[in-house]
Amino acid sequence: MTSTTASAAPGFRLFRYAAPPEFYRLAGKLAPWFAALAALLTALGLYIGFFVAPTDFQQGDSYRIIFIHVPAAWMAMFLYVVMAFWAGVGLAFNTRVSAMLASAIAPTGALMAFISLWTGALWGRPTWGTYWVWDARLTSTLILLFLYLGFMALQAAIDDARRADRAAAVLALVGVVNVPIIYFSVQWWNTLHQGASVRPGGSSMAGIMLAGMLVMVFAFWMYSIAAILTRVRAIMLERERRNAWAQEAVAGKR
Repeated sequence: MTSTTASAAPGFRLFRYAAPPEFYRLAGKLAPWFAALAALLTALGLYIGFFVAPTDFQQGDSYRIIFIHVPAAWMAMFLYVVMAFWAGVGLAFNTRVSAMLASAIAPTGALMAFISLWTGALWGRPTWGTYWVWDARLTSTLILLFLYLGFMALQAAIDDARRADRAAAVLALVGVVNVPIIYFSVQWWNTLHQGASVRPGGSSMAGIMLAGMLVMVFAFWMYSIAAILTRVRAIMLERERRNAWAQEAVAGKR
């Protein structure tokens, strides 16, 4: 074997995870580690956010919901882009694992969008005097939640899994346009929602507040990966139930 072939071999070996049995085993090994990291980071982030970070001089202690609200909002947008990417890969190349990953991401993304809206409403009451306004940021985030729900509903409405994946992928790809609208809404329109506290050029937050929020961002990220890997394993067993490897995997659990 030439040196070129030898150096390329590890990269090509990654393609074996495009097969459901291989990805199923990989996901089973990784999910517990990500779940453990999520638990540790959540404990640390909440401790910093609720016991170490100082009281805000304008909003008092009500601002502390930012340690849940902002990570959930960021993950809701990020997961939608990732979901649309894998749905698009499945649509373009007819890869089964890609479509299953997109299906596994949707419920977690919808959960993040819901948490973002719910915590935003709780934060809005003491800040704005109301739980909800038809603000550009809030409305576009609500649309994001509906896109997640629509993606899942469309897949559930079509019996044939391949057709359902293709139809949902088109919806996911069209809906991507909403993500930059959410992100830039506070710049494009006059809104009640405050601007970003963390920008590429720096942050307007105190250092300890920023540290706590970033820890929670990583915690939400680790949780999302663990939940998605666990869910994609269940989806694989359901879709591949007629294959011998899936039957062996189910039998091994009993």
